[in-house]
Amino acid sequence: MRRDSLFYQLFAQLPQTFFDLLGIDSAEGYRFDAIELKETTFRIDGVFVPPDPSGRVYFCEVQFQRDNTFYERFFAEIFLYLRLKRDMFSDWQAVVIYPDPQTEQKEITPYVPLLQSDRLRRVYLNELPSPEQLPLSLALMKLMTLSRAEMPPAAKFLVQSAQNQGVEKGEVIIELITRIMLYRFTELKREEVLHMLGLTTEELKRTRFYQEVYAEGRQEGLQQGLQQGEAAVVLRLLRRRFGSVPNDLEERIRQLSADQIEALAEALLDFTDLGEVVSWLERSA
Repeated sequence: MRRDSLFYQLFAQLPQTFFDLLGIDSAEGYRFDAIELKETTFRIDGVFVPPDPSGRVYFCEVQFQRDNTFYERFFAEIFLYLRLKRDMFSDWQAVVIYPDPQTEQKEITPYVPLLQSDRLRRVYLNELPSPEQLPLSLALMKLMTLSRAEMPPAAKFLVQSAQNQGVEKGEVIIELITRIMLYRFTELKREEVLHMLGLTTEELKRTRFYQEVYAEGRQEGLQQGLQQGEAAVVLRLLRRRFGSVPNDLEERIRQLSADQIEALAEALLDFTDLGEVVSWLERSA
């Protein structure tokens, strides 16, 4: 899984995080979307859509690898969106999140007027303070840039902060921290990462986040029998962890037997992206 997909999961679960990065205190009503412009092959992965047409639309891109044609593509996608969706906003701003200035495209001459205007903000995460000095939302971003040696103590500190401070959506934050660690420490199983963070699988399953997802999925499947109820639980967990689930993948999961669904429910605790779900299904076919 690419690191930028972790950012998009963060924005989908905690949209205020993006506005914390911009220093905007309140952004109620904004919806985070991935927009596909069907008239072209363009896809904008991060768009914060305002609650009404009088608001500002924000475009967000996370760029952790140098792409020497990035601005050509990014601005093309933005201006096509502006043309097609003009009735949805009154103003716009673009934000690019880089790990450091060295990752940015070097040849920027044609775009200097835009880069120097307030239309584009460039954020370099290496310039942020340490995670311990940041609000939890921004600390999650900083966590993704740390070395393997720096990550475990910082992640454990953030988990303890989320627990001790009783922050809003603290359990979602802990789940995101766990996911970030699984991305970096791919050789470890989820239980090992949880131990690194001072947590256990049973503790995670007792959280309100997990229980609400499980209860909602159970309720959704009550009228469809045990097998479909379990499938609903798995699908809801996948949506909470990775965002939308493609229709064909959802159908494959709904066709599994009760035993297979139970096995998948256990296995998905170790998955870090939907590609691993597909691989598991292929192995289990």
